[in-house]
Amino acid sequence: MTSRYDSKRILVTGAAGFLGSHLCERLVAQGHDVLGIDNYFTGRRSNVAHLLGQTNFEMMRHDVTFPLFVEVDEIYNLACPASPVHYQYDPVQTTKTSVHGAINMLGLAKRTGAKILQASTSEIYGDPDQHPQTEEYWGNVNPIGPRSCYDEGKRCAETLFFDYHRQNNVRIKVMRIFNTYGPRMHPEDGRVVSNFIMQALTGQPITIYGDGNQTRSFCYVDDLIDGMMKLMQSPDEITGPINIGNPGEFTIRQLAEKIVEMVGNEAKLVFRDLPVNDPMQRRPDIGKARSILGWQPTVELEQGLVKTIRYFRTLVREKEPA
Repeated sequence: MTSRYDSKRILVTGAAGFLGSHLCERLVAQGHDVLGIDNYFTGRRSNVAHLLGQTNFEMMRHDVTFPLFVEVDEIYNLACPASPVHYQYDPVQTTKTSVHGAINMLGLAKRTGAKILQASTSEIYGDPDQHPQTEEYWGNVNPIGPRSCYDEGKRCAETLFFDYHRQNNVRIKVMRIFNTYGPRMHPEDGRVVSNFIMQALTGQPITIYGDGNQTRSFCYVDDLIDGMMKLMQSPDEITGPINIGNPGEFTIRQLAEKIVEMVGNEAKLVFRDLPVNDPMQRRPDIGKARSILGWQPTVELEQGLVKTIRYFRTLVREKEPA
């Protein structure tokens, strides 16, 4: 627990989302006064319901595309739909959330003197022709494709963060998040871990897009939150961007087969056309995270999948008729 003299007033945008709820839980447990905001487009009240009785946690319905006037010491800007299914549903709003949201939160940080962290993404690298991806790599992004609302929105948000830092001396932290999984993922977010687990648990065929040889790296949520908080707590001269993710690399087919084996259902694999601009490989170079933050992931894929499958199994059972 943090003493009352060391506790901070911390704002978390996207607080009812997958990552936001885990972050709020950790900050509340440390004794900080946490204000969570969410417009509940993809966030769910159930993710933070267990925190609502805590005296140092408050939840507010608010959309970051509109200004917010509060007094805070730190801001974690996590607001934005992060799965293709959700961010492509309303691509204009997705771009506005990244760009207007960044402007509004940076304006708040400028006014209050708060330190602010941007939850950026590995998607800023696009379909990379550098592997693994280092922070110096500028990316290979289609600016007008169906994924561009998210990719370019996040890239613009990073631009704004560094311009506010250079022009207004705002204390910034930028982390590039690679694929993360764990309890409280949205069961219908369309991402491979949640898709495969839900399909396996409900006896459906496992849908693989492309030939399944494209690769991803999967970071368990507890590790990700550790890295996020270490970056926020680092000295002001450390601005990032810093990759946070697990460098272990797996093909999509390997992931599907592992989940089918762990769930215990004999689900068959079915193959569909690869979505437009879907990257063929994704793996973080975490050299900076190791050397600058002293961070590296500790949870192996199978360990994390055990906890994630348990969570989704509970969701499925709750939906079953009595």
